[in-house]
Amino acid sequence: MIEPVILIPGLCCDARVFEHQVLHLSQHRPVMLAQPKGVTVEEMSANLLAMAPPKFAVVGQGLGGDVALDLVRRALDRVTRVALLSTDPMAEAPALAAAREARMVAARAGRLFQAVAEEYPAADMGPAGPMIQPLLRAMAEHLGEGVFLAQSKAMQRRPDQQKTMRRAMLPALIMGGGRDSLVPQRRHDFVAQLMPFATLQMFEGVGHLLSLEAPEAVTAALETFLRGPMLLR
Repeated sequence: MIEPVILIPGLCCDARVFEHQVLHLSQHRPVMLAQPKGVTVEEMSANLLAMAPPKFAVVGQGLGGDVALDLVRRALDRVTRVALLSTDPMAEAPALAAAREARMVAARAGRLFQAVAEEYPAADMGPAGPMIQPLLRAMAEHLGEGVFLAQSKAMQRRPDQQKTMRRAMLPALIMGGGRDSLVPQRRHDFVAQLMPFATLQMFEGVGHLLSLEAPEAVTAALETFLRGPMLLR
């Protein structure tokens, strides 16, 4: 069975963050891009589940990964496998929530791209930074302040998904960047150890936006993962 795959972008990102993956994955299977809609992760996953196929694989980046995990929580019988890119599945720490609040204030004051640029530090990106920054600006301008604020609130209030991960009896691929200062390797190690059938793949020399910084490598990893065997449940 070739199951459809749903791609869920991260904070203030649109379909362009998965351009390379959509182009290649869609040659072999149905691919759906789902923009997170709502003010909480739970609301986003509920909205997405209402339009999802009966069975599907899901790939989420950042906030999209949190939504993907909430889909697993809600409908483990419908999710065939899950890939998490640069995803922190824990509740946001108070200090990080306060820093996020400052970025939300900047966005309300007309400095949306400044806020987005702080969400995705150029220093983490290495050589790819100069090419990615204009795309981040374009996606922010397309989605607008309202989407950034709603998604930022969802990140602040995201649930702790440790219980979900422990009972996630399905193939899982955990992917992280070696330069990522937002979700460091120790967090990916923790997630991979917590999920019963998880595989961890780290990409050296790249930061938080794996799908843009290392598109070919990420697509190849996803291709291999999606072709792998499913668990019978």
